[in-house]
Amino acid sequence: MPPAPDAYSYFTTPAGLLTAAFALLLAAGLLARFWLASRQIRHVALHRGAVPGPFAGRIPLAAHQKAADYTIAKGRLGLLEAALGAAVLLGWTLLGGLNALNQVLLSALGGGMAQQIALLAAFALVSGLIDLPLAAYQTFVLEERFGFNKTTPRLWLKDLAQSTLMGAVIGLPLAALILWLMGAAGALWWLWAWGAWVAFSLALMVVYPLFIAPLFNRFQPLEDESLKARVTALMQRCGFAAKGLFVMDGSRRSAHANAYFTGFGAAKRVVFYDTLLRQLRPGEVEAVLAHELGHFKHRHITKRMVGIFAMALLGFALLGWLSGQTWFYQGLGVQPAVLLPGQAEGSAPNDALALLLFLLATPLLTFFVSPVFAQLSRRDEFEADAYAMAQADGSALASALLKLYEDNASTLTPDPVYARFYYSHPPASERLARMPLPQPST
Repeated sequence: MPPAPDAYSYFTTPAGLLTAAFALLLAAGLLARFWLASRQIRHVALHRGAVPGPFAGRIPLAAHQKAADYTIAKGRLGLLEAALGAAVLLGWTLLGGLNALNQVLLSALGGGMAQQIALLAAFALVSGLIDLPLAAYQTFVLEERFGFNKTTPRLWLKDLAQSTLMGAVIGLPLAALILWLMGAAGALWWLWAWGAWVAFSLALMVVYPLFIAPLFNRFQPLEDESLKARVTALMQRCGFAAKGLFVMDGSRRSAHANAYFTGFGAAKRVVFYDTLLRQLRPGEVEAVLAHELGHFKHRHITKRMVGIFAMALLGFALLGWLSGQTWFYQGLGVQPAVLLPGQAEGSAPNDALALLLFLLATPLLTFFVSPVFAQLSRRDEFEADAYAMAQADGSALASALLKLYEDNASTLTPDPVYARFYYSHPPASERLARMPLPQPST
């Protein structure tokens, strides 16, 4: 930030007010994360000793305690991630990290598009390297300790290299297009950039299942004819058409199980993890799929996409205004390039800086409104459950969820406040209370 005669005079300027607001939001967010995580850890530990009444006889005590231990371990790792994330964010912004990186690249490359692309790429690379140790710890220590990790260091590094290369191949051209629009499309560049981003997002929904996902996993057509007939009949009853039914080799990397829809339009696919098919009976698989179909029946996916696109439009509009304000850069620890007399327009652009600062600062605000979106997501899950019970066997859905909770070591006793803030799915006790539970095992 530029020097000021004293702290008081600086913090009365627009840049100083932004600095203060940013620091306050950063501290408040970190404290809130620590408070919520601490509540979750204490609550789960307190209820570790006994299976909750509704699940007694259905979930073994050993499985319940494993889920508690897994949740506590993840919570403690989350505390470390939150502290590191806040420190890194502070380093990039108010402590001058992004400004220093930008100055180094300006000295090496001068202004222009090449320097801006290099700034985005270098920022992504450094950020990825900072996150790497915790990512490796989570996979090879935490997940390994609880029996979920199935990947090898070689496969993990291969995935990392492929995802980095794919991010560069896909992300850098899109970034270059947005940067070009910022400099060439006039005052309404943000509207054109938003349109390009929407088009890219829709195209990616078609391209991803066909060309990108197969780079990381094998997808085989579902071979179980009985299950295929059952699933096909369900989709016909629900008026849903898909490109195909596929089994993914999720067990190469993890013991966690899942099923999902992917793609858009004619490229829609139903994908089952091989681990899911090993754990569930055909009726349970049908019920899980019926739940996913419920999201389509109620247009949850479409509504969510429209909501995301609408919020993105507001974000691009806000960025369009902020990118022209000197105090926006200075208040977040960056000295923007200033056009000198006689200097060609666009010879020292700040567009990449504006993008990065906006992406760094926005999560501080969205964190505090995330419970609203979590609540909407939980409402959608209840609607999808109700649809599934109308189209399939409700007790089979409950049985499948119990198995998935147990196999994925999902805690049955989350802290209520933590769950309200973070959970996109209702807690097990609330969700299963609306279903006919299977008989306890004897």
